Amino acid sequence: MTKRPLTKRPQLLKKTLRVASAVAMAPVLALGSASVPASAAAQSGATAQLTQLARNLVDAGAPGVIVRVDDGRGHSVEIVEQARWAERDHPLEAGDEFRVGSNTKTMMATLVLQLVGEGKLALTDPVEKWLPGQVPNGGAITLRMLLNHTSGLYDYTGDPALVKSIVGKDQRHWTSVELLAVGVKNPPLFAPGTNWSYSNTDYVAIGAVLERVTGASLADLIRERITRPLNLKHTYFATDSSWRGRYAHGYELDAAHMPPEVPAEFTDIAGPRRDGHVDVSGNDPSWGGAAGAVVSTARDWSRFYAALMSGGLLPAAQLDQMLTTVPENQENPADGPASGLGIMTDATPCGTIWAHDGGMPGYLSGNLTERTGTRTASVLVPTELFTEFGADPKLVAAGKALNAAVVCTMLGKPAQTP
Repeated sequence: MTKRPLTKRPQLLKKTLRVASAVAMAPVLALGSASVPASAAAQSGATAQLTQLARNLVDAGAPGVIVRVDDGRGHSVEIVEQARWAERDHPLEAGDEFRVGSNTKTMMATLVLQLVGEGKLALTDPVEKWLPGQVPNGGAITLRMLLNHTSGLYDYTGDPALVKSIVGKDQRHWTSVELLAVGVKNPPLFAPGTNWSYSNTDYVAIGAVLERVTGASLADLIRERITRPLNLKHTYFATDSSWRGRYAHGYELDAAHMPPEVPAEFTDIAGPRRDGHVDVSGNDPSWGGAAGAVVSTARDWSRFYAALMSGGLLPAAQLDQMLTTVPENQENPADGPASGLGIMTDATPCGTIWAHDGGMPGYLSGNLTERTGTRTASVLVPTELFTEFGADPKLVAAGKALNAAVVCTMLGKPAQTP
């Protein structure tokens, strides 16, 4: 889903924790729909098509790709394709852990709504109630506004103070309060509740509220309230650069191969050099905080979405609140996707999806489902900067084609490739 923040910043600074091209959900709108396949042959054909499109993405320059689609009929497809140089460095597997970036927001919204159901929070609570003096005009900004991106708060990832952490040159550990302070030192984009603009600051504020209300860390909250009950063994809130299981190595082009469209401050990325690329897997993701620091796998996220959308994590009233949306295009509400609380929805030619996406250097992922959670899909591409600054149109186009086919396959409809 393409988000268009109102700030006029370079694309990486605006969207680092969420993506807006290669594995975002909006590009699927370019695809036509057709009738539901009824045979095993049709399923086999869909798998072959996804495999070819995944290979096309690698041929276009991606280090690799993981695709997982569950069509809700007991038929899960897992596809892994990888460039030869990346395979020599570290073979990619379907169950590998990866940094999910802004998909983290869906879990944060789930935590808030669980506390709402328990009477410990209310969506109408002003931020000032829980974070007194920390957010300018906090008395006018509610938790709901933070969760659906109508607060008007400036996105902290657009502040120059984050650049060194984003590229791995500063391995400091950021707290929710510190990240929030970076965001709110900048002027707001609009008065609270009067417009929509995607802001990672909204969710680091949510993280600070969760910590204040519960007295627990975000890592503990996710473990006790989500991953342990669902037995998600490879999903956790990262507090440093370490991994807990086998993981996908994420890469970016090195300075010598970075496209000229990329600003100089983002061309020299920290990490070991690998065949014209940099392995960023060891860089600390804590600058993502409550907006983007979770690690998971495609398989775990499928189970999370299935439980979430079926009511396994939230009471019916709170799930309805999560899925109550505001249009992202406020001037023309019928045009484009809509934002719920930590999740987005859009009508595609193959059907309506609920989804989120996420990106930070080395990791670009999209996760989607439908209203019941019966069908799920995930795509991971272990590189991210190609989505920024219009730096690689060929790779972006290949990503759009793959994601369009993933949506339609998940929904049981064949895709028409461009």
